This record gives sequence, structure tokens and C-alpha cells, in this order.
Amino acid sequence: MPDPVPASGARIEVQGLTKRFPGAAAAAVDGIDLEIRAGEFMTLLGPSGSGKTTTLNMIAGFEAITAGRITLDGGDIAQLPAYKRNLGMVFQNYALFPHMTAAENIAFPLKQRKVAKSEIARRVGEALELVHLGGHGERLPSQLSGGQQQRVALARAVVFEPRALLLDEPLGALDKKLRESLQLEIARLHRELGITFVFVTHDQDEALALSDRIAVFRDGRIEQAGTPTELYEAPASRFVATFLGDSNVFAGRLGDGGLDTGWCSLRVPDGRAGEDPVALVVRPERLRIAANGAPASGDNVLSATVTDVVYHGAFRRVLVRFDGGGTGQVRDTAGAGGSLAVDQRVEVSWDVDAGVLVVDDDAATAVAAGAR
Repeated sequence: MPDPVPASGARIEVQGLTKRFPGAAAAAVDGIDLEIRAGEFMTLLGPSGSGKTTTLNMIAGFEAITAGRITLDGGDIAQLPAYKRNLGMVFQNYALFPHMTAAENIAFPLKQRKVAKSEIARRVGEALELVHLGGHGERLPSQLSGGQQQRVALARAVVFEPRALLLDEPLGALDKKLRESLQLEIARLHRELGITFVFVTHDQDEALALSDRIAVFRDGRIEQAGTPTELYEAPASRFVATFLGDSNVFAGRLGDGGLDTGWCSLRVPDGRAGEDPVALVVRPERLRIAANGAPASGDNVLSATVTDVVYHGAFRRVLVRFDGGGTGQVRDTAGAGGSLAVDQRVEVSWDVDAGVLVVDDDAATAVAAGAR
């Protein structure tokens, strides 16, 4: 594998960025601040309607801003038309010209910039090789697979040497195996080009696999931004914890004895108690399950009944219903601890430092809604 190219991408910063559509009750993007570092792979992650794509379109220049600033290496670009921002863009639907060959599609942005023919030929050839499509330049999009068409779109977006590449759900139209293959291609391109990537997705696994940092969007705002490890291991809220990976969530109130859920009392980690309402989040792979008389060990032990066992090949997901209330799931190596069956009695346990206390924003929202 070649060494990564030193970062040469642009630093992108948005300050107070807001977008309101006429007639909408709430802002699509509500005063967000975000710095994207030079050469960074930043992912905007969130559910549909959270504002991530609108944010990307404002950075690209496809959507006018209502308020705020967008800067590229310190220069305000918010009022520049898209073609003057010199940013590469890749769409979910490829957006290739069907009557042009792959090479002609890739050459299009160079011709628009009036690059010399000899230089166009050189750059197009290099771009085809970069995306592993050497020898496919004369094929029409209809003669290429979906994955090959997306590679052409990637090549077209980088052939004019932009300092940042914006990608709007670029793998959304592909099947699972092809998505995983293209994820590796995109990661390789980022390493080899050394430019800034801004990637929009609603796929949590994609975000975790590709990103240097992730900004989690919710209702037009950024709920939390950080590295994949930071967001997974130390989510700031119940929303982030449940959106970014599977979670067991125990909601309740803090007291001297730990967390009181109303149906059990749990020991919780020190240091980040927060204010009520709070929730204890424990990832499924941090739980242990004991059955068939095996002893359970851990700071927290709950009796439960198995409601389902889902086999995933390398691991299994065991769904349980806890005595007294609540449901959960345990993820362990397939076959570890013997076979399990529906309705089997088990003990579920975990160590106190396996969990993290977060703001229970779901409960806070419900309380606020009831008070109105």
C-alpha cells in the first residue's frame, strides 16, 4: 500500500449556518457551527430530515443560506456560485451523461475549464487508473455496472484537482457487498489524494468505518461531533448512543444507590452523573450471558428470559426480557457458552465501567412536550 499523501485539502468552516424553507415550521438547519480540518474525512450522519444533506448542499453552493458563514481556508464563499467554489461533488445517482463515454464524462469538467486537449487526455487517463477503470474509458454508462458508474463519478469529481470532495450518500444505490467494496475504494482515494472529504450518510457502520470524525445531526442541529471512538464509547446523549450502534438503555433517576429504573437498581460509573433524567447505556458486546447453571459475574446481574437468538455467522445476537421490566440484547461469539433457546432462563451481567451515563434526551423531550 502506498504511503498516504500529505494533507493538502481545504479547511471548511461553517458558523451559525441556518436554512429556513418558505412555509416550514422549523429550520432545516438551525445555526450550526462546525470546523472541517484540512485533509480530514468528515462524515455528516443522521436520519432523514436531520439537515445533513441541506448542510452539504449549502457548502457546495446548490442551496442558498438563510444566515451564517461558510469559509474555505478562511475566505467566505457563502455568496459564490457553485462553479466558482472549485469543490468536487459525487451524488447517489451518479449523474453521468448517458450519451458520453466514461472518458468523456470524466473530461467534462476539464473542458468546462478550457484545459488543453493534451492535458485533458493525460488527466483522464490518470483518473481512470486511480479508480481502477483503465481500459473502460470508451464504454458508455449503460455498459458499466453500478459500482463502475460510481467509480466514473468519483473520477470526474477529482480530475480537476479540487481541494475538497463532497459526497452525498454515494453508496446508497448499491447492494451490501458492492457498498463494502466501494467503501474501501473511497478510503483509499482519501489516503492517496490527501484532500478534504465531506461525506453524507445515514448508515452508522459506513460512518464508523470511513471517518476521521463524525458530526451527528438531529432536527437541524449537531447533537455531537467527534472521532468514531469518542462517539461510540462516550456518547453525549441517548439519541447519539442509539443512533450510532446498538445499545441497551436503562432509563431512570440517580440516587445514592445508583440508578433507579423503577424495576431494578443498577451500579453506574462515576464521574459523569449529569442531571435527571439520565440513562445508562451499555453496548451489547459488553454484556455477558450465563445459562444452564453457569455462574454470573459482574457488578450488575439481572435475571432474564431469552426471547430470540439471531445467528450472524461470526457472532450471535441474543434478545432478552428482563425480570420486572425492560428488554435488551447481548452480542457474543456464535456458539460461545453453548446453545440458547427461546424461553430459556439466563443471567445477564456486566461490569460497572462497561456502561456510560448519558442525558436521556428522549425523556426530556417527552416531559417538555407534556408541559406545553
